[in-house]
Amino acid sequence: MSDERLRPEHRVRSRADFQRVYSQRCRVADELLVVSGGATDHPYPRLGLAVPRAVGSAVIRNRWKRLIRTAFRLTRTKMPPGVDLVVSPRRGATPELAALRASLPKLAARLVRKLRRKSP
Repeated sequence: MSDERLRPEHRVRSRADFQRVYSQRCRVADELLVVSGGATDHPYPRLGLAVPRAVGSAVIRNRWKRLIRTAFRLTRTKMPPGVDLVVSPRRGATPELAALRASLPKLAARLVRKLRRKSP
């Protein structure tokens, strides 16, 4: 059984890391999520959350964050290594764990393909 905990090293937490991801200007989206990403030297994917107030009240924002963290934790092994993901929900979407578990790995794979095309 794999370790499904979300350890601190699997999180994007510093302001500099968020700015580095956003400065690479690489973004993919679907009907649920918008994922910005950047390449790193880490041997595992890392997750950052950006859930704005426009999504809803604090209760709704916290539910989104909890479900995105859970989806990431459960699908981390299906995601490509060496990428930082900053995930934001789309306004008006409803948070469902099954949909997030399906969406997150697909978006991460698309993001990595896009990052490889951008880098020389």
